[in-house]
Amino acid sequence: MLWKTKLLEAIANQNRGILTTPDNQKAILALISQLENFNPNPRPFTVPQLLDGNWRLLYTSSEELLGIDKFPFLNLGEIYQCIRVSEGKIYNIAEVQGLPLLAGIVSVVAQFEIVTDQRVNVQFQRAITGLQKLIGYQSPDIFINEIQSGKKFTALDFVIKNNERQGWLDITYLDEDMRIGRGNVGSVFVLTKS
Repeated sequence: MLWKTKLLEAIANQNRGILTTPDNQKAILALISQLENFNPNPRPFTVPQLLDGNWRLLYTSSEELLGIDKFPFLNLGEIYQCIRVSEGKIYNIAEVQGLPLLAGIVSVVAQFEIVTDQRVNVQFQRAITGLQKLIGYQSPDIFINEIQSGKKFTALDFVIKNNERQGWLDITYLDEDMRIGRGNVGSVFVLTKS
């Protein structure tokens, strides 16, 4: 599809949005809007086999996520959003690279509730932040399995109280290998199935 190809070309050298200028961002957002007009799955929750799985972030306008890269001696690594439709769970995992032995993880677990054909309400439940080595981090799937088993990590690992963080997410484009979402604070996310 032409719009998808153009979007992938436009975000290819943007380091997930870290290097994006205001002019580039306008052009990228225009391409995203064009692609959303051709969404092959406007009711994404009716095709859980496409939605379910681990998604790697290609581009975002989220200052909260991109801000992780601004800490001294740290660089933002891969970012994943892992969706488990049958559980109603979203696992956000940001890998952080730093000086030797300082590679870390910033992770948030959320419960979601489907409210429309495209929208879920999100209730953040747990945050885990720490060094990959101390946590024993190997991959998103192993990490998620450990979270699901109830493991308490050697890290900053805490429950987020019910009223502290809530939001919503619209899934505005979904195909076999790409997903676009828009969040309640105006951020856009372009992800690929990993």
